[in-house]
Amino acid sequence: MIRLRAGRPAAVAAVGAHCDDIAIGAGGTLLTLCLAHPGLRVDALVLSGGGGEREQEERAALAAFCPGADLRLTVLKLPDGRLPAHWAEAKDAVEELRAGTEPDLVLAPRTEDAHQDHRGLARLMTTAFRDHLVLGYEIVKWDGDLGRPAAYQPLTPETAERKVRLLQEHYPSQRHRPWYDREAFLGLARIRGIECHSRYAEAFDINKITLDLGDDPCACC
Repeated sequence: MIRLRAGRPAAVAAVGAHCDDIAIGAGGTLLTLCLAHPGLRVDALVLSGGGGEREQEERAALAAFCPGADLRLTVLKLPDGRLPAHWAEAKDAVEELRAGTEPDLVLAPRTEDAHQDHRGLARLMTTAFRDHLVLGYEIVKWDGDLGRPAAYQPLTPETAERKVRLLQEHYPSQRHRPWYDREAFLGLARIRGIECHSRYAEAFDINKITLDLGDDPCACC
């Protein structure tokens, strides 16, 4: 499998419609990035769950998923499951995030996600971050909407286990859900690992990517 390296990132933006979306979809990738690049700036935006238990969970969880990072998290109070009816507020929040950061990488939901909140946020991201590498993460759920991803971030067994442990530790409000368990999270990571010749991995959709496979035009200067 061909591997492309993106260089040393200085900043990452991560967005979720709900508290725990970022951690479920890209928690292992965040752990990998932050452990490899101490001091990495992470600008995170979550559209719902603000002002209560869910926000407290999210703040503790993302701090654990971003060790040593300069984490800047905003959690808003949009109603869960109602993003289409609050489109203007969601768009304003994404545009405000964009105005305050220049990330090397953006982590967001997939545009083909079956949940209307995830899908709506994903479609907003490509209008605000037009010249950025936007990776669309996946969230396993009842809808059965998992697709054929185009990009993979391999995870060491230690990182995959750490991700699952942090999900179980920091989101007690979600433990009652029938799909929210160790087998689901590690099972998907194992399948994605098989697909990219790794033990475990997280997988992402990409709408656009520009390659630079030629010589550096400044190399002779």
